[in-house]
Amino acid sequence: MTTDSYHPAAPTAATVGQRQGATALAALLLRLHFYIGLFVGPFILVAAVTGTLFVLTPQIETRLYATQLFNDSHGVAQPLAAQVKAAQALVGEGPRLFAVRPGKTDAWNTRVMFVQPGMGDSESRAIFIDPISLAVKGDLVVYGTSGTLPFRTTLDYLHRNLMLGELGRNYSELAASWLWLGSLGGLWLWFSARRRSRAGQARARRPMSARRLHSLLGLWIVLGLVFFSATGLTWSRWAGGNVNLLRAQLGWVTPSASTQLHGPAPTPDEHAEHHHHAGMSMPMPAAGDPARFDMVQGIARAGGIDAAEIEIRPPRKIDQAWSVHEVDRSWPTQVDTVAIDADRMVITSRADFVDFPLIAKLIRWGVDAHMGILFGLANQILMAAFGMALTAMIVLGYVMWWRRRPAAGSSLAPLSEAFVRLPPAWRAGVAVLALALGWSLPLMGISLALFLAVDVVRWRLAQRR
Repeated sequence: MTTDSYHPAAPTAATVGQRQGATALAALLLRLHFYIGLFVGPFILVAAVTGTLFVLTPQIETRLYATQLFNDSHGVAQPLAAQVKAAQALVGEGPRLFAVRPGKTDAWNTRVMFVQPGMGDSESRAIFIDPISLAVKGDLVVYGTSGTLPFRTTLDYLHRNLMLGELGRNYSELAASWLWLGSLGGLWLWFSARRRSRAGQARARRPMSARRLHSLLGLWIVLGLVFFSATGLTWSRWAGGNVNLLRAQLGWVTPSASTQLHGPAPTPDEHAEHHHHAGMSMPMPAAGDPARFDMVQGIARAGGIDAAEIEIRPPRKIDQAWSVHEVDRSWPTQVDTVAIDADRMVITSRADFVDFPLIAKLIRWGVDAHMGILFGLANQILMAAFGMALTAMIVLGYVMWWRRRPAAGSSLAPLSEAFVRLPPAWRAGVAVLALALGWSLPLMGISLALFLAVDVVRWRLAQRR
């Protein structure tokens, strides 16, 4: 009696090709991960540190500027018209009245904001007026929709552009462009290494090392890093323009209230009975006159603008409407906007957050969460924890590199060699993906070309030696 011996089937050519392709792809990702950490890591580190400082400092800023923000007056608040005139008396006729933010309560001072030559984009000069006594409590430059005061504006500029203007914005965009790929590439490398270790013999548990801690931190925060990257790119200079173009083509544009006045008088809104008829025959002051702020605020409140924090903007031209914006971007988000024809005392256009498309809502929430303001203190703590973990992970990466230099770089397969070793179909896919990313994220494309140039030079020098 004979017995047949079992012989495992020989691997097919397709299986061998897949294994070789996977090995070459792992080498490619490992080298790319190394370059991202070595060359882009410093930019990501600066963004992480400055972003962490920004989200941790709202309470500090409130204490620093308590005199400007709050008052201890007692009595009845004066009309907005009187508060605006008090601010105009201080600034004179040169600056243009831009907006008014009434205090959330009588204990909060009103901000009367002006624009004047020499100010940057989204900056305005805020005169803080005690709504009860009409005393001037402060004169500061504020920034953006959030009305950031000088202390945190400095941190914001550091995070956004290193206080270098438009040129400096390239640093943060470069960091955001590579952060998601470095994170996901690191995750893929970790899973690959873990799969290989499981295929081999079990290893004894190793003590915590820089490499192990670097990997664990990356696993814990990888989703947060992708989130930071995606939301950061939405307001970047070059990639942000492509994002806006894509949103426009897909209909994901955030709705806005039109301030253009034209055509016959619009049909009054459903709340019009609360704010029209009375006084219609009386002569009205000119557009933008302080006397209209109280009327416009009343129309907006009757029309559903119920947030404690609002901003009233007068028209810049005679054929434009006033606009009233809710500016409370915490939870629940209150960012409704109405446009008001002050002559006819009607709401002519509106954009309510509840009617926003889902994508527009997600973008709004994502940006606000990125800034640490969506869920208040909990959001601040979470964003700060991610920022500190990212900072530690980058530092650990440099510790690993420093300990192993120069072998940390020379022992890795060059990008060019790993790319050539890929199967033809894989090479085509990687090339198409690289071109698509380079077009969508221009700074990624430029820096990738630099990576390849450095890689080719190092490879040739190594071959000569």
